[in-house]
Amino acid sequence: MKFYRRSSPASRVPPMTTDAITRDASIMTSYVHPGARNETMRMVSGLKSGRFVVSRRRTGFGDCLWSLAAAWRFAQRTDRTLAIDWRGSCYLDQPFTNAFPVFFEPVQDIAGVPIICDDQINHRSFPGPFFPGWWNKPSIDCVYRPDQQIFRERDELDQLFQNEEDSDANTVVCDACLMWRCDQEAEREIFRNIKPRSEILARIEAIYRKQFEPYSIIGVHVRHGNGEDIMGHAPYWADPERALRQVCRAIERARGLPYAKPARVFLCTDSALVLEKVSALFPDVFTIPKRFQALQAGPLHSAALGAEGGFSALIEMYLLARCDTVIRFPPTSAFTRYARLFVPRVIEFDLNDPGRLILTDETSQELVGL
Repeated sequence: MKFYRRSSPASRVPPMTTDAITRDASIMTSYVHPGARNETMRMVSGLKSGRFVVSRRRTGFGDCLWSLAAAWRFAQRTDRTLAIDWRGSCYLDQPFTNAFPVFFEPVQDIAGVPIICDDQINHRSFPGPFFPGWWNKPSIDCVYRPDQQIFRERDELDQLFQNEEDSDANTVVCDACLMWRCDQEAEREIFRNIKPRSEILARIEAIYRKQFEPYSIIGVHVRHGNGEDIMGHAPYWADPERALRQVCRAIERARGLPYAKPARVFLCTDSALVLEKVSALFPDVFTIPKRFQALQAGPLHSAALGAEGGFSALIEMYLLARCDTVIRFPPTSAFTRYARLFVPRVIEFDLNDPGRLILTDETSQELVGL
């Protein structure tokens, strides 16, 4: 993706001291040249308008899809085209490959919003001015983008979305975590319209028919981090032994609920240690075979695992959404957001009191402390 500004002389990014910085600079920005706006308008001929929202994420699929929902809602409200730019994805080791078409089927329109989502994002140009304002800076100043700047942009975008106004900018760049920045119907719209690639869906359906269909399934997601900085999830793991006891207590409570078929427990986790501990207490727990990182080596959304790591993540994410009951630990993990929206019964841990279990039963519209 090229970001063109309205006025600046043509120039080139000078060589950086490391390949990583050079690649990031190329992905993030480019320079203005004379006639850039006319060229841009020719390239977007036939699209809904010459105004865009660019959804850029390189994180786990939960964050990517939730943030995409927020960007889509703004694009819908302001009559813009939505571009999905997932280059530099944590699931791939090719920095210029747009991860979206690697993992999801192409989509051209979502509820009237035109979509750009293919790997041609490298060759597309988007017209300035840009919002947030940081993206109007010369490219050389954009190479290093500190966390403080990302958080500032998140807050600017949040304010723009909450005010239900438009921006004068031709291109709004959403390159921050935008969880909780849209309504649930926007999230549902994204999940209804975006589908994993056919070969991934085939694997999901095969597992579902064999291991899910004959049973009522209790899905359990345990986000551990495996040595990663888990930020907002950290309070749930302040006492690891207590955390595992809480997960096991939730499983016991879930198994005590009424089901139409014999109940089985399906465990999804990023930690081989969690799998070992839970399986020792519940020998009938089943999982989808996958490759784990070494102990304390970091999360599963890692380019070190290759695209197969992303395939495994999507298989688990979509199977969790087809369970009868889902346990979310911690509930701050975006990975189970899809399941949270579509599974009829959800057991999670109170954000203000991590020791308290809450059952949400959509079939009876009840919220019950357990």
